[in-house]
Amino acid sequence: MDSYDIRFWDIKKLGNGTGARYRVRWAVDGREHCKSFKARPLADGFLTKLKDAVRDGQPFNPRTGLPEAEVTEEELISWYAHARAYTEVKWANLAPVSPWSVAEALVTVTIALSEKEPGAPEPRVLRQALFAWAFNPATRDITPPPQIAAALDWAERASLPVTDLEDTATVRLALGACAKTLAGKPAAGSTQRRKRSVFYNALGYAVELGLLGSNPVDRIQWTAPAVAASVDRRVVVSPAQAEMLLNAVGQLGQRGEHLKTFFACLYYAALRPSEGVMLRESDLHLPRTGWGRIVLSASASRAGRAWTDEGTARQERGLKHRAGNETRTIPIPRSWSGCSARTSRGSARPSTGGSSRPPGAASCRTPATTRSGTRPARPPSPPPSTGHRSAAAPTTCGTRRCRCG
Repeated sequence: MDSYDIRFWDIKKLGNGTGARYRVRWAVDGREHCKSFKARPLADGFLTKLKDAVRDGQPFNPRTGLPEAEVTEEELISWYAHARAYTEVKWANLAPVSPWSVAEALVTVTIALSEKEPGAPEPRVLRQALFAWAFNPATRDITPPPQIAAALDWAERASLPVTDLEDTATVRLALGACAKTLAGKPAAGSTQRRKRSVFYNALGYAVELGLLGSNPVDRIQWTAPAVAASVDRRVVVSPAQAEMLLNAVGQLGQRGEHLKTFFACLYYAALRPSEGVMLRESDLHLPRTGWGRIVLSASASRAGRAWTDEGTARQERGLKHRAGNETRTIPIPRSWSGCSARTSRGSARPSTGGSSRPPGAASCRTPATTRSGTRPARPPSPPPSTGHRSAAAPTTCGTRRCRCG
């Protein structure tokens, strides 16, 4: 409903030098709005137009903060619509798992930038609708279920305009949501950084489209949370533990021999799971004596059928953080070379593609890789070591890459 309750503040200068901006701030029916300009005359002219509209008796729209006669198409673009457009622009150039991560961050921000509109869906349904439908371009041509469609309609109605993000208080709402879990507890430092990065890039796209004059996050003081740069050596699997685990997995029959080689790749060669599933016989160089080597040329991250270009669970691509045709050579110790040589000679697929696995074996899945129908014998527990905490969830090697798909 339009309102005649209008309040204005003095123009405020933000920053100094060439990056200085002049902010016009006003409120309509108690709801504050602001807009920034690069030059003071532009800010003065905009404020004068608003005051002239008040003197002429024009009603203002509380949602946009503008007189009804001056509401433009740009002012009506909501954050929800902008976020959907952002995912479509970024989709083609993202790595297989990245669209999933981008969608998760946009769900958090979009919910934070929603008003209290009647008919709100359950939080679980709203998150599902935004994550699997709104921010997944692969589902654009699929008709959603009625419950999901109703949630998407509500999200579109309740979303704030992009122009409201000129106000740093509104930006802080989104950043605050990125810093918390669904339970309201502080999120991990890596999660905060990742979601903030997606939010920042989406705002940068708004600047590119002319919806915002500058990225408002740059005007907010924010200290990046600390993120561990190394793995705690106390929870890394020791060589003795690794040998016991690999031998236990190898007792699961034909499938177990394949899994034993797969996990040996992750431990001895520090491969990512996505690199291990694309290991070919031609990638292995295994001399009869001495060290061997692996020449990696491809990976296949598991993102899920709904998040890949071809509708497959995994999407093949080049190596992570490398050019598309770049390879990576890894030396492997003699202890693992013998295991890999036996597997590659006896059951590996030809070099036309695919991982080294016996005929008829299913491809390795994450996290269900160990579901093989039978449970291996429990290996003996290693002797306790004084001062080390329990390795309830140990890592396989001294790097973090083995946690990535």
